[in-house]
Amino acid sequence: MRRLRRFGALVGLASRRVAGRVRTSPQRVVLSVVGVALAIGLMVAVTGVSFGLASESVISSPETDYWIVPEDANVQSLVVSAGGVQLSNVHETSAQIGTDDRVEYAVPVLLELVPVEDTVTGEREYIFAAGVIARPNANLLGLSLAPLSPGDPYYANGSYDGTWTGETMLNDAAAETINASTGSRLVSDRIPDDRSLSVVNVSTGEASTAFGSIPMAVVQLSELQAMTDATTGDQADQILVSTNDPGVEESLATLYPRTTVVERSGLAAQRVSTSNLPLAIAVSGAATAVVVGVLFVATLMGLMVSSDRESLGTLAAVGLSRRSRSVLVAAETVTVALLGGGFGIGLGALGIVAINVAGREIFAESTVARFDPLLVGYALVVAFVIGLLGAIYPVLLSQRTNPMEVLSR
Repeated sequence: MRRLRRFGALVGLASRRVAGRVRTSPQRVVLSVVGVALAIGLMVAVTGVSFGLASESVISSPETDYWIVPEDANVQSLVVSAGGVQLSNVHETSAQIGTDDRVEYAVPVLLELVPVEDTVTGEREYIFAAGVIARPNANLLGLSLAPLSPGDPYYANGSYDGTWTGETMLNDAAAETINASTGSRLVSDRIPDDRSLSVVNVSTGEASTAFGSIPMAVVQLSELQAMTDATTGDQADQILVSTNDPGVEESLATLYPRTTVVERSGLAAQRVSTSNLPLAIAVSGAATAVVVGVLFVATLMGLMVSSDRESLGTLAAVGLSRRSRSVLVAAETVTVALLGGGFGIGLGALGIVAINVAGREIFAESTVARFDPLLVGYALVVAFVIGLLGAIYPVLLSQRTNPMEVLSR
């Protein structure tokens, strides 16, 4: 009990010494607090983004679209074929969905990586081909399907002997990759010998990653099925359903066994939440905060100890032991770090607000980052760790202070 009282007295003395420095010579204290606050604020904002990514909450939008995907397929990728389980009998199923008065359209989508020759150099390039049943009012990843002939003529009720259109839409990334433009004839070893593909439209789409736009081609579903041996079972990777009625989701879930119905506006959150990305973001944010905070605190508090050797010598002369002086310096350092942590929580909250505002303006997403009350405790714990680690250097400096040498000056 006596030790606890002594420790409490040292902590109280440390707090008063920090407050005194703020009144008399605040520069180094303020810089230390600001350094920790910036580090903690960045960590809170970044962790808020990871909370938003991991929440898997569906973001509402005026027009509700759904993707039907196989349960065992990789929901993370709706731009790249999962290469695994696929849906079958998609022409008939999409037609059945379209009979619902609440549904605007239903479009099955088959995604395959297809080699295509550069129209200028003849070199083989790879682009992602999306096979669809075109609807005049439908769009896929920002590409309107209106330029394609509606109804998938080549399918011909499952006989695959109807009119081969060869119609191909390219996004600007694909057009640049293979040097193609409207009217260009495409050459690929996947195209049957007696068939051909020609570009009917080049548009700017939304198929992109952090590394840039994905080269994308949109063709008739049955024609891509014929090119990729997917005619057996009438296969596709997913079905896009456009509707204004959220009640459709329940009926969609019963169409196929072992499938998942995903709301389109929530795909981004669901895609990243199934990976380790949110955890990686949170860990990297905490690590950055600790490193930056410790460097600030250790350097500036070390300078304060060096300039305050006379005061430490006086404390030693009146009987304060070396261990007590070390505890005093460590408590001062932790106090400064916790002050920075408190201000950092406020900065981080403002950062989360700014991120969400930017998300609404740029990506039309209402919630990119989320502030959770747990972040308050998390930030204070990290600030405490910063204080403990940052105290090592100032404590070592304080232990090198010779009371007699200081007082004899």
